[in-house]
Amino acid sequence: MTQKGDARPLLRSLLVQRYNDLKQQLIRRLGNADLAGEALQDTWLRLQVQDERDTLIASPYSYLLRMAVNAAVDAQRAQTRMLSADEIESLAELPDPAPGPAQTAEDRAQVQALARAIERMPERCRQVLILVRWEGLPQAEVARRLGISLRAVEYELKKAHDYCMARTGRGER
Repeated sequence: MTQKGDARPLLRSLLVQRYNDLKQQLIRRLGNADLAGEALQDTWLRLQVQDERDTLIASPYSYLLRMAVNAAVDAQRAQTRMLSADEIESLAELPDPAPGPAQTAEDRAQVQALARAIERMPERCRQVLILVRWEGLPQAEVARRLGISLRAVEYELKKAHDYCMARTGRGER
């Protein structure tokens, strides 16, 4: 039977009339009665919203069966993306990687100590440290900008690191 025009009323009517036959065929194809029932419900819903106007349907029954199989495949794909209850429970038991209040307070104190050390650092050391570590400039570029040798940049950078380590209590470990 070839049907042209709005096929939805015909397809909905056929789905209701042949529901049991469609479900049995789906159970044989899918191997799961619940999935077959859900697929037919999804097919019904798709027929409510999907525009089937100007669709040429040579075999409405086969068309419905194909729609239901596609709905089942979509449902199975969606389920494979969802976590099982056991997976969710095991994730809930994982320790929180975020630092606790004590670690946060300690980290803030270290950052403040570092900032104070940088403020008190000799000017050229501070400039080299900021240009190399914060601004990410190559040492050769820092040497050019400051009008000093590359060796002087390396020396000032080492001196700045040593100064910060000594002032923040993070000396040789």
